[in-house]
Amino acid sequence: MLVLSRKRNESVIINDNIVVTVIDVRGDKVRIGIEAPRDVSVHRQEVLQAILSEKLKFSENPSEESSGSCVI
Repeated sequence: MLVLSRKRNESVIINDNIVVTVIDVRGDKVRIGIEAPRDVSVHRQEVLQAILSEKLKFSENPSEESSGSCVI
């Protein structure tokens, strides 16, 4: 893991097209801003874990709707 020190309003550039900027620092909380192309997904770790967990549940137990059945 690369560890960098940044002050408020300073940035880190990733892969020439992603900019991470420190917006604010208050106590032990840091607000960051992320500028990235639309095709780059950006999630907080806990949100990504929830998304992946839901995908795993769905793949293990697909609903009847996704099995091709149709009730009219």
